[in-house]
Amino acid sequence: MTILSLRAGRLAVDLAPSAGGSIVRFMRDAVDLLRPADAAAIASGVGSDCSAYPLVPFSNRIANGHLAFDGRDIHLEANWPGVRHPMHGDGWSHTWDVVRGDAQSAEIAYVHDGRTGWPFRYRARQIYRLDESGLTVTMAIDNRESFAVPAGLGLHPFFVRDDDSQLHCRTQAVWRADAEGLPIERIAVPREWSFNTPRPVAGVVLDNCFDGWDGQATIIWPRRRLRVELTASEPFRHVVIYAPVDQAYFCVEPVSHANGQIARTRLAADATLEGEIVFRPFTL
Repeated sequence: MTILSLRAGRLAVDLAPSAGGSIVRFMRDAVDLLRPADAAAIASGVGSDCSAYPLVPFSNRIANGHLAFDGRDIHLEANWPGVRHPMHGDGWSHTWDVVRGDAQSAEIAYVHDGRTGWPFRYRARQIYRLDESGLTVTMAIDNRESFAVPAGLGLHPFFVRDDDSQLHCRTQAVWRADAEGLPIERIAVPREWSFNTPRPVAGVVLDNCFDGWDGQATIIWPRRRLRVELTASEPFRHVVIYAPVDQAYFCVEPVSHANGQIARTRLAADATLEGEIVFRPFTL
């Protein structure tokens, strides 16, 4: 199993292309910023228990595996243990090829032939660049069909959660979800779900997609005297906040489309959808 190790000053990042093209560790001064993956997670061949994994060619769930696009009815099989709705695309569960790598950068790619899973051909790419100021992740998906297809991108990082962890993330609306995590209504962000000013994550239970995101979020660990500034370019103007009960992590996921809305996206023949996500750690 190949682990790509990037090092720059006080920062260290390890990548596991064979585990769903995932980040398996991200540290500053040997302190974990993301949930570290254990040996079993790395050996599993999937990214769901790693530090961060890619969401391609769609984020979150597709209700009953059914979507309609350009007059075509498409049905997808369930792909996630214990979930009857297809979720998070193909990339997280496949091996990615190493295109290139050195001490501070790496490029990995996944080529999808459309025969299983997502029914359209595409090539997904992740380019990692680490310097002393932070980690930059460029994500891209190339449509390899001769016609337009639905397509999206996202990244699913698991931030370490302490009792005093805080989040600052400005959004305009949120999708309420049903018991299966499917979106049912877009509403103004209620006060108890708002992170428009910094507030503790403790006591908040969420698995919801927020709209009108400005592409910026701050994760703060007061006792550690540490924070991470997360910035995301277009097309990432939605963010999923996942804060489960009694877990040692929470997630702030930049995504290109709202949950359940992949059929409303459109990537032209031979076109590319691309965006950039940056993690910059600072001392408080």
